[in-house]
Amino acid sequence: MTGLSAGTVSNVTADLLSDGVIVEAGLVESDGGRPRVLLRVDPEYGFAIGADVGETHVRVQLYDLDMNERATASYALRPATHGPELIVRHVLAGIDTVLAEADVSPSRVLGVGVGVPGIVERGEDAAVHAQTFGWDAVPLGRMLRSGTSLPLFIDNGAKTLGQAELWFGSGRGADHLAVVLMGSGVGASIITDGAIYRGANSSAGEWGHIKIALGGRECRCGGRGCLEAYIGAEAILERAGIAYATAGEEAALADLVDRGASPVLDEAIDYLGAGIANLINLFNPERIVISGWAGLLLGQHLLPRIIKAAEQNALAQPYATTSIVLGRLGPDAVALGAAILVIEEFLSGDRINV
Repeated sequence: MTGLSAGTVSNVTADLLSDGVIVEAGLVESDGGRPRVLLRVDPEYGFAIGADVGETHVRVQLYDLDMNERATASYALRPATHGPELIVRHVLAGIDTVLAEADVSPSRVLGVGVGVPGIVERGEDAAVHAQTFGWDAVPLGRMLRSGTSLPLFIDNGAKTLGQAELWFGSGRGADHLAVVLMGSGVGASIITDGAIYRGANSSAGEWGHIKIALGGRECRCGGRGCLEAYIGAEAILERAGIAYATAGEEAALADLVDRGASPVLDEAIDYLGAGIANLINLFNPERIVISGWAGLLLGQHLLPRIIKAAEQNALAQPYATTSIVLGRLGPDAVALGAAILVIEEFLSGDRINV
């Protein structure tokens, strides 16, 4: 598959065996000569931590090198409790909790990945601009480093979700796709030639803030007519006149969907279809993956209608070559994708000895 000679592969694997990254996993008979040795990654060689900073929770998860989840810590967030100091405390507490639960030493952790809402600037400080949190250039990287010496990797949560679906979920096998995250708010990850498209300042993918209605409803970002103001869970429930506690947002939307026919849901599906059509017309992906807790909830009940609405609004030729599917990874996908940030660095060759 790599085009390397058998001798080169033997040399590389010998180094990896010596370092303990891979281990022997039995023998298999060959067509002639000595049996071949099977090799596999040692899942205990090192660990990666992924953190999902959402609007209703902070979830921290520990993974081994087989990407098996080994421990989880979760902290609920109430409305207006998204201060950066509180988020940092939850993430740091979660790191300590999952390591203690799995009995893993910090010295064996390759790093910590964090997925957050908003735009994340590249650099040591990893400044985060998240208007729905009231964050303006919050130096999240610097703040987290004051409480941990572990390597940190911080990115937008929709992008980490896209990375997870690309590696392990509904995006596998596709080189050009868009993964949309629908929760309280809305975002997307655009993947082209197998890599996430970031744009000039890492803000690409703010799909929730494309203008779908000029001078339309007010969005949480302060603008008007944004797609998020029509298809985000918070906007749908507000439009339906449903009061709920933040912790009950998912249950409230599920109840609305279970009731069946609803003018508010009909409208949301129409706008969602139009938003997906915009992605198809603009990026010509081979696959659209609908994910995030609200996206999966709507899709499980209404996917045929969503697909129909997209077809009605997309150009015929690019639509015909696009499939629209649901994500496979569930609510933990953002944290898994954040952990992949760590593994991606590990596999790049800048390996961290643990």
